[in-house]
Amino acid sequence: MAAQISGISSTCYTASKLRDQSSGLTFDSLRSTTISFSSNLNGNLSVRSLEARRHQKFSTVCSAVITDNNSEQMELDTSLSPRVNSVKPSKTVAITDQATALVEAGVPVIRLAAGEPDFDTPSIIAEAGINAIREGYTRYTPNAGTLELRTAICKKLKEENDISYTPDQIVVSNGAKQSILQAVLAVCSPGDEVMIPAPFWVSYPEMARLADAKPVILPASISENFLLDPKLLESKITEKSRLLILCSPSNPTGSVYPKKLLEEIARVVAKHPRLLVLSDEIYEHIIYAPAVHTSFASLPGMWERTLTVNGFSKAFAMTGWRLGYIAGPKHFVAACNKIQSQSTSGASSIAQKAAVAALGMGYAGGEAVSHMVKAFRERRDFLVSAFGELDGVKVSEPQGAFYLFLDFSYYYGTEVDGFGLIKDSESLCRYLLEKGQVALVPGDAFGDDTCIRISYAASLSTLQAAAERIKKAILSLKPRVSV
Repeated sequence: MAAQISGISSTCYTASKLRDQSSGLTFDSLRSTTISFSSNLNGNLSVRSLEARRHQKFSTVCSAVITDNNSEQMELDTSLSPRVNSVKPSKTVAITDQATALVEAGVPVIRLAAGEPDFDTPSIIAEAGINAIREGYTRYTPNAGTLELRTAICKKLKEENDISYTPDQIVVSNGAKQSILQAVLAVCSPGDEVMIPAPFWVSYPEMARLADAKPVILPASISENFLLDPKLLESKITEKSRLLILCSPSNPTGSVYPKKLLEEIARVVAKHPRLLVLSDEIYEHIIYAPAVHTSFASLPGMWERTLTVNGFSKAFAMTGWRLGYIAGPKHFVAACNKIQSQSTSGASSIAQKAAVAALGMGYAGGEAVSHMVKAFRERRDFLVSAFGELDGVKVSEPQGAFYLFLDFSYYYGTEVDGFGLIKDSESLCRYLLEKGQVALVPGDAFGDDTCIRISYAASLSTLQAAAERIKKAILSLKPRVSV
């Protein structure tokens, strides 16, 4: 409908369609008109009705144009930048939001989609943040971060990673995600290529596109523990290759690159003077012996070529504090600092005080982080054992992080009464959400459609319940599978 109010022409549209238009997810097509979840709400409440309600509440979109009372109504140009249109929203965020909405509506969904530790921030860190507020430490900090924190980061990188930096070679940002994006924007020109091993974190290709660069995907197989083959890398490098992104320990696979393999990759990189490496080390402290973390910048000849990204979210359970950092040669880091100065400016003063306390907890986070890692390992061992019992499921045991990336492609091609065909990772995740009420992330979001990702950043009891639900849902498919 259209209305003329005080010289403002307003056209409003109410979107009640289930499909998430921004993300393009097909969880809207959950065909749950005949399948309802039991809940403590009155009556049966289906996923479709819940999502329809959610979108009716939140998807009223209005556009308005200021007009003269005597002039004809003008149509607003709602077009977006081609750069933005080329970017896909994060599936992990979208699925997590959807699962949260279902839980809030009373559906007992177990949420194993988000990569967020279930532990509280260690008390010594929280107290440092509280004291910062009480002491009035609530003003802007220098754009690159406080000297106190950057000095502490330099000390950490030297002692734990064997790489030397000065404070002017560090930029603290609002999370490692911002650090990575700024690095990509700083070093990539339109048409450059960003080399990304798959499976990959969902944001890497989209960040390349935001820089008008081209993501070049380098697939790795589960039989090789999802680790990049240096020969494949060398075969794909061109004169346009600008950046190689490595993530170890990996999201979504939990794989850890051995030092010997990194040295082989470094020898390939050394042959191409234009190629830089972005080393995402956000999970470095969540690692399971005998695996050992190696910083790429510590390898011979790689310091000048490497941008090292790390942060506090994962190891210190500080996701909501939003704090990460990048370290590298001053020329590149200064460019990142420039971008930050014109976008967000400096990170939270309170979070930075808390981060100083985190780095003061001891080598690799001390006892508090060690306690969390021990719990993650116990959870990993349980899930590897539980899913190893399922026919046709392939497992690569994670050596770090808190994700299990399982190959369920054995069950693709199964027709399910009342649901339809399970043809790929997304339809399998939709099936598991309906049948098992467990929210997982389809592998196609990470560049490998044969797998699904399970986050075990949840209590062991929660994981035990989720595994039972998943196994029950999967076993019901078994009679329909042809070997």
